[in-house]
Amino acid sequence: MLIQSLFKRTKRTVTTVSFGLLAATALVTNVQAQWQPTKAVEFIVPAGTGGGADQMARFLQGVITKHKLMNQPLVVLNKGGGAGAEGFLDIKNARPDGHKIVITLSNLFTTPLATGVPFNWKDLTPVSMLALDEFVLWVNAEAPYKTTGELIKAMQAAPDGQFKMGGTGSKQEDQIITVAMEKAIGKKMIYIPLKGGGDVAVQLVGKHLDTTVNNPIEAAAHWKGDTLRALCVFDTVVMPYPKKMTSKQSWKDIPTCKSQGLDVEYLMLRGIFMGPKSTPAQVKYFVDIFQKVRALPEWKEFLEAGAFKDSFLAGDAFNQWLLKAEVEHLRLMRDAGFLAK
Repeated sequence: MLIQSLFKRTKRTVTTVSFGLLAATALVTNVQAQWQPTKAVEFIVPAGTGGGADQMARFLQGVITKHKLMNQPLVVLNKGGGAGAEGFLDIKNARPDGHKIVITLSNLFTTPLATGVPFNWKDLTPVSMLALDEFVLWVNAEAPYKTTGELIKAMQAAPDGQFKMGGTGSKQEDQIITVAMEKAIGKKMIYIPLKGGGDVAVQLVGKHLDTTVNNPIEAAAHWKGDTLRALCVFDTVVMPYPKKMTSKQSWKDIPTCKSQGLDVEYLMLRGIFMGPKSTPAQVKYFVDIFQKVRALPEWKEFLEAGAFKDSFLAGDAFNQWLLKAEVEHLRLMRDAGFLAK
């Protein structure tokens, strides 16, 4: 009887402890699932002001603040030194407390390959792809080239180095496209690196450049103002936005470069990452925030105004995309001769 009594008491005690442990575990899990920032969140832009990444970051900051989607401020900080290395190293060395995120462009891949800076996208924690950004071939509105074919003929008839192409930074997306164009056309251009997409557009308006391959959002205001002309888009399909942006053209009216005899294609990442060792709860918090942004009418308006390709990815699907993009950029950088020695 004594042994049975002890067994019953022991069983009750073990059961009580087990329930207590389960309750504690559930409480910890629930707290983690409901993680929120407790101070201002830094939103790093590894590029200069006025470019596509900067404009998207500031749009996101504005709409998140307007709709009170976060309980703490979101502070945009430009850290574009070293082709974005400054921003990437900052986020790589961030404390794993969830209070720092970065918006990435394809310099996520090109910067470490070109500079040898000790950074790789795998050092960070992927959150989500927000969109893909297009590249458009632009000329000044007063230039004699009305079509891509006319520009190609003029370039092929001119000596090497007569045409000046401006772009953001060196050995990044703009120059990758420039090299691809040179190979397709059979002529060398002078590539002029500038701080950001905003500067690039202004220099083309001022006729200090002959061509640029700016993202749509970087040149849209000048296009609407009839100071720039869009010749073609570096994509496999035309952009899906039929609303007239100028008196004559919509984004959808711009033909693909390949259809105009320029067989070059390129799309750029617009994604969000956090520092290393970020927790699943922290990642989920920001995925949820950006999903809420995507449901807003302002997001759809922003996509159309900047002709972005609406391509949301998160989790394993985003990781798989990044792995493929890394391989493709290694090939592009090797073909262009841009790999660090």
